[in-house]
Amino acid sequence: METYTTKILSQSGGVPLKLIHGHFATNHSHINCYLDMTTLKTRQSEAELAAQALVQHYVASTMVDTILCLDGTQIIGAYLSQELSRAGFVSINAHKTIYIITPEHDANGQMIFRDNLQPMVRDKHVLILTASVTTGISARKAMECVQYYGGTTAGVCAIFSAQKQVEGMEIQSVFGPEDVPGYATYANHDCPLCKAHQKLDALVNGYGYSKL
Repeated sequence: METYTTKILSQSGGVPLKLIHGHFATNHSHINCYLDMTTLKTRQSEAELAAQALVQHYVASTMVDTILCLDGTQIIGAYLSQELSRAGFVSINAHKTIYIITPEHDANGQMIFRDNLQPMVRDKHVLILTASVTTGISARKAMECVQYYGGTTAGVCAIFSAQKQVEGMEIQSVFGPEDVPGYATYANHDCPLCKAHQKLDALVNGYGYSKL
């Protein structure tokens, strides 16, 4: 089956999302639809719309000191911090502003923070922002990383999430499986597309895709 592309809009805020249908392999699973968020993460107007959609899920009593951005979501994170500030969110930071950081990965794929970034996590309320949550493994690693460096996870949010929660914490997202008809994720060893001898179209992760 050849790939084909469609586009959908979120129910609130008109956030656009490009869907590429086919057979794709992520780090942890196989999926039948790749969510291309390139323009959402790089185009100012779309990143701002995404941030406005995400902030609606939170209440002003939530404390956010730091936004941990995964999968190249830093621009969305910057707008999200702006929207949180407008909504009356409070911060314990000395400058009364929100830090926006990204993790580094070591040779084993573990998330780490250098000494200069650790104070932005230690004793902070950290909101984890990611492009998509498929299996929840990466979100869980991020939560463990925040805890390891002495922070507290204030929430987990994503542009798309196939999961409702991770480690008992609800995931707030702009899009869910109900917005992408037919979306499915499969374990690497139990993929019906592979069993049907359908070749992989691309390898994908939070940074993009590489055609095979």
